[in-house]
Amino acid sequence: MVDYSRVFHTGVRVPDIEAAKAEYGSQLGLTWAEQQRRPQQIWTPEGGVRTVDLHFTYSCEGPVHIELLQGEAGTFWDGFERPGAHHIGIWSDDVKGETDALIAAGWTLVGAGAPPEDGYGGMFTYLAPSTGLIVELVNSLAAPMFERWWAGGPMA
Repeated sequence: MVDYSRVFHTGVRVPDIEAAKAEYGSQLGLTWAEQQRRPQQIWTPEGGVRTVDLHFTYSCEGPVHIELLQGEAGTFWDGFERPGAHHIGIWSDDVKGETDALIAAGWTLVGAGAPPEDGYGGMFTYLAPSTGLIVELVNSLAAPMFERWWAGGPMA
C-alpha cells in the first residue's frame, strides 16, 4: 500500500508557466524554485520511449508544494489541451514494487521514466485509478535534491 502521508506535491498542467506563476504566486503568496526547462525521457504505453520538452517549477512553500507543468503537445503533461490539477506526487522507497502493486490492484500505468521491463526507470511512475486523479510515485532518494532546490539552490 502506498503511504498517502508522504504526499509532497500537487501537479498542475498549465498552458503558460509564467502566467501561472504570477497568478498562483500573487493570490496564494507563493514563491517559486528556479524554473526548469529540460528534455525529459518518458515512456508511455501508447508511445513507447521518447524525449519531450518539459518546463516546470515548484512552489518553495510546502509541505505540499504546487508543481506547475507546461508540457509538450500530445503528452500527458500538455497544459494547452487539458489544463488544471493533474496528479499528486508521493515519495516512494520502492517505485517498482509500489507501481506493480497498484497495477495488480487495477490501476493503469500512464507513464514512467522507462518501460516496465526496465523497472520503470526506478525514479518515477504515473498511475491512474479508475476514478480519477493520477498518482506520481517519486523515488525518495531524490528528496534531498528537491529540498535544496526549494531552498534556492540548483536542481542538480
